[in-house]
Amino acid sequence: MKIESMRDLFFEQIQDLYDAEQRLTKALPKMAEASSSPELRGAFESHLSETKGQVTRLERIFEELGESPKTTTCDAMKGLIKEGDSMASDIDKSPLRDAGLIAAANRVEHYEIAAYGSVRAFAHILGMDWAVSLLDQTLNEEKAADQKLTRIAENLINEEARQFVHR
Repeated sequence: MKIESMRDLFFEQIQDLYDAEQRLTKALPKMAEASSSPELRGAFESHLSETKGQVTRLERIFEELGESPKTTTCDAMKGLIKEGDSMASDIDKSPLRDAGLIAAANRVEHYEIAAYGSVRAFAHILGMDWAVSLLDQTLNEEKAADQKLTRIAENLINEEARQFVHR
């Protein structure tokens, strides 16, 4: 797609995010299953539910734009999910694996925060207040998910993973 306007850029970014969120709905159950911590598993399962709602919001944006939902391959999310898969396959199920899964998940959240922040700014420039509102909801959820993962790491998982320091 040749991008020649701010609307084109906005639309391309929405397609990219749509792909990213769909990929994440497939990855989060695997990350939950790979977790040894019930708290971490719960955080992944909770975020899966939020992610499905985020997909629905993106579909509403497509609908408001008079477009059918379609994706542009999100290479960034493909890579981030691959890193999470590596954590799950390269480390035995343990607090150490959980620490690695959180590190990978935080990267995902930071990517999403940056992407949604940018597309929200584009919607604002385009005068799409209705889209700004939808994107704000998602942006707030992504920030909260990142903070929740960080709290789980700092208050529980990292201390449990300390046993692996001298192996």
